[in-house]
Amino acid sequence: MPPIENLQRVPQVALDRLLHQGLFTTGLFLEVSETPTRRMYLADQVGVSINEIDDWRDEALLLNLANFGADEQRILTQAGIVGLKTVIALDAETFHDRVVEAAYTLGVDAPADLTIQGWHDQAQVLAEG
Repeated sequence: MPPIENLQRVPQVALDRLLHQGLFTTGLFLEVSETPTRRMYLADQVGVSINEIDDWRDEALLLNLANFGADEQRILTQAGIVGLKTVIALDAETFHDRVVEAAYTLGVDAPADLTIQGWHDQAQVLAEG
């Protein structure tokens, strides 16, 4: 599970409060914020809106895709994809093309086509669940 510090949308004050709550990984964060009631409770504890918690969950879900690490996060950020909702909004071909173009822009190797397709498929499954 990626460290909670990998979430790009969380302001430092809120990040410190999440860490104080013992939420050191995105997996723990996702578990604690699993239901609407838990999200509201966490929002109250951290001093943010439930919408912010939802946005952070969206990003945390993306970071927890299989074969996804810091390099992949950098590529997807370059592609303008910072959360699962963005992946879901794109068809598989557009998603693939944006990831490959972002990798090219960064001067790094693009993930394998099968990996990119797997991320898109996982996002669709998570959206349904």
